[in-house]
Amino acid sequence: MALFGKDIGIDLGTANTLIYERGKGIVLREPSVVALNSKTKEVIAVGEDAKRMIGRTPGTIQAIRPLKDGVIADYHCTLAMLKTFVKKVTGRFQLLKPRIIICVPAGVTEVEKKAVIEAGLEAGAKEVFITEESIMAAVGAGLPVLEPTGNMIVDIGGGTSEVAIISLGSIVTSTTLRIAGDSIDEAISKYIRKKYRIFIGDRTAEELKITIGNVYQEDYSGTMEIRGRNMTQGLPVTLTITSEEMAEAMEDTVDELYEAIRSTLEQTPPELAADVITNGIVLSGGGALIKGLDKFLFKKTGGIKVRIADEPLDCVAKGTGIALDNLDIIKGTRRGS
Repeated sequence: MALFGKDIGIDLGTANTLIYERGKGIVLREPSVVALNSKTKEVIAVGEDAKRMIGRTPGTIQAIRPLKDGVIADYHCTLAMLKTFVKKVTGRFQLLKPRIIICVPAGVTEVEKKAVIEAGLEAGAKEVFITEESIMAAVGAGLPVLEPTGNMIVDIGGGTSEVAIISLGSIVTSTTLRIAGDSIDEAISKYIRKKYRIFIGDRTAEELKITIGNVYQEDYSGTMEIRGRNMTQGLPVTLTITSEEMAEAMEDTVDELYEAIRSTLEQTPPELAADVITNGIVLSGGGALIKGLDKFLFKKTGGIKVRIADEPLDCVAKGTGIALDNLDIIKGTRRGS
């Protein structure tokens, strides 16, 4: 039986949820997916168990993502998911409730923040701190966010991408895009449907992106064989896709990301923008792993250094871990039970 409350940080993402426990590191990494009975609304499975059911469930069972664009879309399912994950980490018989940091996108409303706080408290927290994902990503990437210098982080998650310039522990300028990993997968599916009149599933699109996706022309290489369903005949077919085709499919998305970087720099005070030119841009989140993205942005920005953070998928969670030891980093909303 645990006698002491555990401090935990939660990266509550559209695609995946990561939990960092103070003193231990990342202790949970699961898909943000819930399977429920569509008739009774009873939650059947959460996380990895629920993800395995996507596309393979009978009509009465739905496998859904309760978060959309980084915020709660289905409160009931988000709460069930959070409760399950927090119990996995803290145990069922803890006497003292944990303090929890939960990250949200910079552009969320006060109503959306309140929903996250309430979900955290109902999931068993003694106190909930809300802070911006981009600040935690920058902290986790090792950027000196508390110093009076401009640092740019581009955090490409599952539901949203955030471009932010941070100085003295606060966001100076930022842009939140509803374009991220999920929308890239959707663009790939749409491209193949339009070009070949073949349907593919979300998992196949994601596998294509990870395996042969590349957005830097000089590095195109590789092919991948996939299976889909012919739109005309309804029969399964096999198709070979190239890196060049993947670049075409992702072109609009990465161009929009570049435009967000450009417009964010445009809105930034000249001194801080000059710092970014000197210090460079840091990419975090799962989208940072898209092959050639750093080289593409280096070329498009006219030579600003672009680097991928160490363990980019873990930056936000690692940032919450550092913040648990330095709560002065957090200038967001907090509420105790």
